[in-house]
Amino acid sequence: MKVRTPISRISLETMKLRTRSAWGRGILSIAIVALGALAMTLYAWTTWGQNKASHTRQVGRVQPGLDVLEGERFAPLKGRHVGLITNHTGVDFNGKSSIELLAHAPGAELVALFSPEHGIAGHADENVASSKDASTGVPIYSLYGEHLRPTAEMLRGIDTLVFDVQDAGVRFYTYTTTMAYCMEEAAKHNIEFFVLDRPNPISGDIVEGPMLDPDKTGFVGYFPVPVRYGLTIGELAQLYNTESHINCVLHVIPMKNWHRNYFYESTGLRWIPPSPNLRTMKGAILYPGLEILQNAGVSVGRGTETPFEEFGAPWINGEEIADGLNARDLPGVRFSNQPFIPVSGLYAGQHCGGVGIKVTDRAAARSMRVGLEIALLLQKKYPEHFDAAKTITLLGNEATVQDLKSDMPAQQIIANWIKDLNDFEVIRRRYVIYK
Repeated sequence: MKVRTPISRISLETMKLRTRSAWGRGILSIAIVALGALAMTLYAWTTWGQNKASHTRQVGRVQPGLDVLEGERFAPLKGRHVGLITNHTGVDFNGKSSIELLAHAPGAELVALFSPEHGIAGHADENVASSKDASTGVPIYSLYGEHLRPTAEMLRGIDTLVFDVQDAGVRFYTYTTTMAYCMEEAAKHNIEFFVLDRPNPISGDIVEGPMLDPDKTGFVGYFPVPVRYGLTIGELAQLYNTESHINCVLHVIPMKNWHRNYFYESTGLRWIPPSPNLRTMKGAILYPGLEILQNAGVSVGRGTETPFEEFGAPWINGEEIADGLNARDLPGVRFSNQPFIPVSGLYAGQHCGGVGIKVTDRAAARSMRVGLEIALLLQKKYPEHFDAAKTITLLGNEATVQDLKSDMPAQQIIANWIKDLNDFEVIRRRYVIYK
């Protein structure tokens, strides 16, 4: 007979504890593995989300032509001897200048630099002399001084000209004329011409102002277009090249992600004042209409902290003029009494009765209408001081000046532009790159 050895209660309890312990350790291990996998999954999703967001931001922001060319590792310029027309506004998204980037572009040789009005640094308010770039040692030829266009000697050894300058979107802003003169010289010397496109800061879908009379072309008006032509500088180059019969070998490096209804604030790019007095976006919007007044004896804020955001003269009653302009209920702007003393420019050191302008709706504001209304009111109130005939220099349209002098209402003057603007629109549409 087989005798069964009894298991003590202590032994049974020990076995139970061991079983429970092993089971617990197994569950714990599984939990640790599961939590680890979950953490890795969450990390992966988070990283993907961050990368996706970063990629979206990179893709979504406006990329000027310089950034696009940089992304292509400057392939279109490989093997070329380059003359670069630029100034302080020619920078990429990270603030690197086109001078620095082209000096180190693989396969390209930077031969010379050319600067427009205000010089390579963009702060001169006078004629600029040629010099040498400290960082690269290449010569800087001024195109706002003894010469307004490059000479054959300046172009020696160059087979490609590259234009990278931020303009103002206004006919009488001289950077566009400098571009056109350089295109003409490029055509004469069998030099290819590249425009690195940049945004029109006051949008690409608003066209206003009179057409330039064909007999009034010059440095402040290269070709018959309206004061505010609604094109980027690359689009304008295409128009000039064909319509003015320049016929250079032209290449426009388009922007990415820019749309016609964008004002500069919509681009995500840092605003760099393209000239000493065009300091703010509000000033840039008002500039086309206010600038026409200066030749007629009105300070447009040069020598103050807010040029093109105010106007005045020692003979102006600011409160009276502001009230008169507000009574016209112009869309997108309001006026206020704002006296000032310019430290330089017209009426320097003199107390000016002034009017400040607030832009309440940049898309609705029409700067040429603003300029006309100011001119008409000043002519009516101060005929002995305000000379409408002198607005011809920048208006560039004799019929408009005569309409002003005859006290024609601003809306009627604008109506008189319609046929010319409709004809221009047919031409303009041929050169539109962006939607």
